[in-house]
Amino acid sequence: MTFDSKPILKNLPNLPGVYRMINAQDEVIYVGKARDLKKRVASYFQKNLPSPRTRMMVSHIAKIETTVTRSEAEALLLENNLIKSFMPRYNVLFRDDKSYPYITLTGDEFPRLAFHRGTQRKGNDYFGPFPNSVAVRESIQLLQKVFKLRTCENSVFANRSRPCLQYQIERCTAPCVGYISVEDYKHDINHAALFLQGREQQVMDELSEKMSAAAERMEYEMAALYRDRMQSLRQVQARQFVSDFNVADADVIACAELQAQVCVNLVMIRGGRHLGDKSFFPKNADGCDMETTVQAFLEQHYVAQAMPPLIIVNVAIETAALEEVFTEQVGRKVKINTNPTGDKKVWLKMAQTNAKLALQQRAAQSANQQGRLLALREALDLPETTERIECFDISHTMGEATVASCVVFDRGDMQPAEYRRYNITGITPGDDYAAMRDALTRRYKKIAAGEGKLPDLVFIDGGKGQLGIAVEVMREVGLPDILLVGIAKGEERRPGLEQMFFAGRATPVGLKKDHPGLHLLQQIRDEAHRFAITGHRARRAKARTHSSLEDIAGIGAKRRKSLLTHFGGLDGIKNASVDEIAKVEGISRMLAEKIYQELH
Repeated sequence: MTFDSKPILKNLPNLPGVYRMINAQDEVIYVGKARDLKKRVASYFQKNLPSPRTRMMVSHIAKIETTVTRSEAEALLLENNLIKSFMPRYNVLFRDDKSYPYITLTGDEFPRLAFHRGTQRKGNDYFGPFPNSVAVRESIQLLQKVFKLRTCENSVFANRSRPCLQYQIERCTAPCVGYISVEDYKHDINHAALFLQGREQQVMDELSEKMSAAAERMEYEMAALYRDRMQSLRQVQARQFVSDFNVADADVIACAELQAQVCVNLVMIRGGRHLGDKSFFPKNADGCDMETTVQAFLEQHYVAQAMPPLIIVNVAIETAALEEVFTEQVGRKVKINTNPTGDKKVWLKMAQTNAKLALQQRAAQSANQQGRLLALREALDLPETTERIECFDISHTMGEATVASCVVFDRGDMQPAEYRRYNITGITPGDDYAAMRDALTRRYKKIAAGEGKLPDLVFIDGGKGQLGIAVEVMREVGLPDILLVGIAKGEERRPGLEQMFFAGRATPVGLKKDHPGLHLLQQIRDEAHRFAITGHRARRAKARTHSSLEDIAGIGAKRRKSLLTHFGGLDGIKNASVDEIAKVEGISRMLAEKIYQELH
């Protein structure tokens, strides 16, 4: 039945807001924003829609819901949140990269130079974002070499009695043991901050003045120190600075298409330095033009994200509304340039080349993975419909902090968003069979109930015993038809000698070391192992760093910190008397007695 839009359009206001297109199954299939809701929604119901994709979407509309907002900027934020929540079929979707890495200079008396990802804290200075963690760590190494700033944790810094190796290799001035004054260290911190802000010439000028002054005072060792620091800075400039770019901070964005696949490449320039680039591959971009794709990227990428004053793109899009929204969002002017000239055009061409190369590499990898999957089907006599493969592994240290992992291979590639970990409790420590039973039961009970996708093939990292457990679980949950394969490691656990066990077959199957199907199996198995062991290590580390103070009622983070600072650690608290504990600020006599009893 054709959707009648007239009653909806009649009551829509000429105000900014967000609209949601919903199909007959009550699924949100598209989310959009508008400066004028009435005009924007009405545009979908014209007689001659130019885009086949839009016509297809409109044919599935069963109802429309709208939300009025105070401004277009607010509409953009709401639209982005709704897209993340509903993942609509007809919205171009980009991966949410809210956790870009930054360099931070902490607000301590002797500030620490550190890698940071996540929520930013007051009192610290942050520089970035960087496209990846490698770029951050390389920059930290350069800053250490030039400015000799500390990178150690505060717990280590506070308990040093002599300089560490970083001082010996001239990467730190050892503020932990007083080898540098607060004032001199502050100068180094200021120089590092200026450098990260792109004001490197100011740093060079100050260092040059200090070198000359030291030479005049005949402090030649100090003058040589400043000279060496200037030489190091010049080397960094030669390696990283964009000498022909007249804007300190900018993002260069290029979109490219190859064989119906789309890629958006983002080049980041911060403080006049080329920090690197990152490629994004959107979902649901079939049939979309480049303008729509770039528009979606800008809206989804920069909402609640730090942005530079200049954004350069290779597609002619309407920029006025976005510039207005972004300017309001960051509180300063943001310019989107769709027709760059000179050096900016050169950088845009480089971003386009990056996008095309990323597409070519992805196409080659996809073809390779498809070939491996075909080889695996033939070798194991699997149905031609075998596409989705799940693999399970167990990780623990002598039964401690047992974690099971499930990784997914589908649509020709690993699917990290669908990976799952299971913390295993309530079993005999070290019982891998019980751990596997627990993980499989939890996973496939939900799938049997209709939650999630049914796999075509399940790999179990283990031999006949593990496979037997998997067969029992599948019968219990009502999924006996799923094909199960146990992967046993070869002699001396050497790769290439794996054997595969099938339910109902007496003899295992082995593949040659150079068999493409074996390479796919190893890739999936190794990914399951990696995912399990990282989860296990995190759980084990958390358990081992858990303080027994956390289990005492009435002891929160603030009191715990006061106690540990006062006594220098948990052992100090254990050795203290009730009277000594009660002297700590915020600890009453009654609470001191409770702490003493809990720790003894």
